[in-house]
Amino acid sequence: MMKKEVKEHLEKVIIPFWKGLRDYEKGGYYGKVDYDLKVNKTADKGCILNSRILWFFANAYTLLKDETLLDEARHAYNFLKESCIDTKNGGIFWSIRHNGVVADTNKYTYNQAFAVYALASYYEASGDEEALQLAFDLFSLIEENCTDEIGYIDSFNEYFIEIENEELSENGVIAAKTMNTLLHVLEAYTELYRVAPKNVVRDRLEWILSTFAETVYNPILRRQEVFFDVNMNPIIDLHSYGHDIEAAWLIDRAVEVLGNRSYFIRMTPITAHLTDEIFKIAFDGHSLAYESEKGEVNETRVWWVQAEAVVGFLRGYKREPKRTEYLEAARSTWEYIKEYLIDNRADSEWFYEVGKDGVPTPGLPLAEPWKCPYHNGRMCFEVIKSEIEI
Repeated sequence: MMKKEVKEHLEKVIIPFWKGLRDYEKGGYYGKVDYDLKVNKTADKGCILNSRILWFFANAYTLLKDETLLDEARHAYNFLKESCIDTKNGGIFWSIRHNGVVADTNKYTYNQAFAVYALASYYEASGDEEALQLAFDLFSLIEENCTDEIGYIDSFNEYFIEIENEELSENGVIAAKTMNTLLHVLEAYTELYRVAPKNVVRDRLEWILSTFAETVYNPILRRQEVFFDVNMNPIIDLHSYGHDIEAAWLIDRAVEVLGNRSYFIRMTPITAHLTDEIFKIAFDGHSLAYESEKGEVNETRVWWVQAEAVVGFLRGYKREPKRTEYLEAARSTWEYIKEYLIDNRADSEWFYEVGKDGVPTPGLPLAEPWKCPYHNGRMCFEVIKSEIEI
């Protein structure tokens, strides 16, 4: 029943909404839809948003085999290739103005990783060798410009000179390195290795997994640390519930794709602990709270956190079939999403967030640089593809 509902939701709500934001004249997809469902055709187009849209339509086509979805993916790919890539200094810009002129020339490792992720998926969908080469070019760029011996540095100007990390720091701190960037580099490299396995990518995947195990994961608190200084020392007491449930299944997926049993033995206890801890302290039986800072819980229900909870609990049940409460948690979260997060207005999609009372936060956009079809679209893909009877 749930699988059928999710597939119908993907085909009748999420896909049409994002198809409707295609900019036929200037390329890419419009950068903002406000709370009142007004499309801002002159808003800047975030390159992360457009990378995620490329990833979404490529995977939607691979799953559903609808040629219109491949056409959307091709449109997104052409925009990424022609407008978002810095042909002089390399890498992906942060944002583009509505008319195609570069708005923000800064380079973030997170942004480069999402382009790799999208290009690898587009290669799988289209067979376009140029896209695969661009993905490997960005992989090499990340490794040459965005790393040190300890981890991945987050933020640079257009010349790959390090700058203060304003875009990916939150909660009153400025972080040199973040768990979030490392997680999405892992995700991107997993996809690249899956569609075109090369030893150089495998080696970096193994290194990143080791870094999660040795540095990011806190075995005492059974959580990931979030923000770090340049030496990967945590700089804030913060527990990001959504990132922990997301990381649990993304790490499992990376281990599966690698096929290295030693990493399965090493990482599975960590992902099991992350899932168990989130279930115990952040899940209320229907939905997931956002985060806890210095012990104070933010009870906001954010769209992407609920989407990741569905996938994370499903994967948790697959990992530990005796934990039937995880399967029930995935089902219950989907029921919560249907009741509170899906916006039933015509031509809409999901609200950005709702309060603990289920009331949408007024004024927050339906689409903007961070609000995209990546988390909820991926939830749909994972549920539809799941071997679990749901």
